[in-house]
Amino acid sequence: MKKTIIIALLALIAVAGQAKVYKTIRSPKSMGCMNVYAGELKAREVVFADTATTVYFTIEYGPGRNFRFVKDGYLIDEDGNRYSLRSAEGITLDKWITSPENGLTDFTMHFDPMPKKVKMFDFVEGDFSDAFMLLGIHDGKMKVKAPTIQELSKANPYIVPSDWIKTDDITIRGRIEGYDAETFGFTSMESYCYNVFLKEGGVRVFDIAPDGTFEKTFRIGYPVMNSFFAQKSKVDFDEIPFYARPGETIDITIKKNDEGKYECFYNNGSSKDVERWLKSNLNESGLLSPLGRFNGTISDAKLKAEEVWKNLMYRLKMVSKRNLFTPLEMQLALAAIQSKFACAYMDYVMHRENELDKWEKDEQGNWTHEIKDSVEWKELFDVKNYTPLHRVDFDNPLMLAEDGYYFTVNRIEYARPATQFFISDVGEDAEKNELSRKCAILRDLMGDDKDNLTAQICVYNDMMGRFDSWRRADESADDSEKAEDESQENLTTVGMKFPLYLERFTNPWVYQKAEEFYAQKMAQKDVSSPLPSNNPAADLIRSLSAKYPGRTLIIDFWGMGCGPCRSAIESSKNKRAELAGRDDIKFVYIAGESTPEGSDAYKKYVSEWLDGEETVCVSNMEFRNIEEMFQFSGIPHYEIITPDCRRAREDYRPHGFYNIDFWLEKILPKLK
Repeated sequence: MKKTIIIALLALIAVAGQAKVYKTIRSPKSMGCMNVYAGELKAREVVFADTATTVYFTIEYGPGRNFRFVKDGYLIDEDGNRYSLRSAEGITLDKWITSPENGLTDFTMHFDPMPKKVKMFDFVEGDFSDAFMLLGIHDGKMKVKAPTIQELSKANPYIVPSDWIKTDDITIRGRIEGYDAETFGFTSMESYCYNVFLKEGGVRVFDIAPDGTFEKTFRIGYPVMNSFFAQKSKVDFDEIPFYARPGETIDITIKKNDEGKYECFYNNGSSKDVERWLKSNLNESGLLSPLGRFNGTISDAKLKAEEVWKNLMYRLKMVSKRNLFTPLEMQLALAAIQSKFACAYMDYVMHRENELDKWEKDEQGNWTHEIKDSVEWKELFDVKNYTPLHRVDFDNPLMLAEDGYYFTVNRIEYARPATQFFISDVGEDAEKNELSRKCAILRDLMGDDKDNLTAQICVYNDMMGRFDSWRRADESADDSEKAEDESQENLTTVGMKFPLYLERFTNPWVYQKAEEFYAQKMAQKDVSSPLPSNNPAADLIRSLSAKYPGRTLIIDFWGMGCGPCRSAIESSKNKRAELAGRDDIKFVYIAGESTPEGSDAYKKYVSEWLDGEETVCVSNMEFRNIEEMFQFSGIPHYEIITPDCRRAREDYRPHGFYNIDFWLEKILPKLK
């Protein structure tokens, strides 16, 4: 009896000492996860107690792949309050874990207690790049009340300056306090800064001096929000975000903050004006990943797009309130979200195309393809299935500042509905009608009743892409076919077609850029230009030209991770063998690898597919410098170097091997 009483008392004491649970969320929803590449992080349950907040997680990661969670994780609520990670079960913090065969790992984390009133929160692994995050964790029964874009915009009025689009230099300079190359693990940083009004674009690179100072000046055509980043870093710092308007010099100091983390401090200019936005961690990519990676029908994708859009608006309202956004910061954030949302939906469509149109190589090496679902395939060509894009104000010039707007324009320009038309007749009227038809399709696609800014930029890009062929046609015409007096100049191909495009540009900025493009193109009288002096990348090209005197170099910039690069190399092997006996040309293949020696995979590939060719392997950093010199950012990329070591004009370069015979017969003689 005595023993029974003691056991009962001990049980009572144990119960009294247990934490008081005041809320449990079973099967919570989240808005998106970040940096779990080719996998997913999920919360299975959340328990709010007076002693701790406990989250039961599952991470899905590729079998055999390694991952880890560091001890610096935390939860952050809607007001910005943090709740530190205390302990974990099922994993060991700060230790690498190998994902099991089924790819699923369950684990539990205990954090400082959150108040019961918290309705939504994020999990953040730590304040460093590539940290795992699970955003917008909440009860699935809770109705997310998201504001509309009109409400957010109206509450934050901002007038776009009249000189928003102009061409001028910007300078990004500053200093990294306590910099040491060995400690930091990098000596340079790079940025991909695209311009929708230029056909070519590329990387920008700056070197970091031993004292930590850096400076880079380059030309832009409108305000940009972008970043310089390091390829590899040994410290918790690898990115310098900035926002600049043409003509500005932005001075930045990178130093440790009160928490001992490296942070960018903006000393002047537009970056300082929007510092809260630059540091806000909106994490739109994490919220957009469920849309961009969606693997369902286009009908279901439209429902997913609506859900993702609401999540974006909710998060923007929350983060902007937490960080006290100014009207300019709110408007820039809204514009960036719209651009990224449109790109994510078009990414889904692109991936869906690849799912429905399956390509396979047969035993003879020929490619065949099969449409898996012809009904859904036709839906990709119907503008009615692109209604999620109607949420976006494609006439908003602030979208140009978003660093991914270049790709948004590309996705819209080459959307299936916009590319499925053909010129059935010839002559000015026929081309004018077809151009009008394309503009009408773009209007329907974006849900607008006019040719908005984005539509006009799409047409502008189409003009840039066609201009060289127009000019080649003029240069190839017999002198007897050309007009004898200047009053007949418009009978040329350029003279006929360029005005058709120019009259579509009702936006004064686009019209101005088109006139500038025309003037610059027509001023190019020489078919080649000299390489820059005092440039290591140019010196490499000079050394190759000297190695093959009297020959025109056809340089193919490629990489092992580029499928189209390898496809072009493999499919052209027989053609290259046929041309190997020519003494007036030389094919050169330049690739970037982690080290100039190249990986084993690179060496094996070269021996199989490029045996006997001139192959050059450079470090990835050297490859970036070549990209900057030639102003390209995608591979495969082709350059022509004349026998006197000059760079051929763009319209005198082949774009792969599919037109090499034409190039050899019609273009090459003009370069000698």
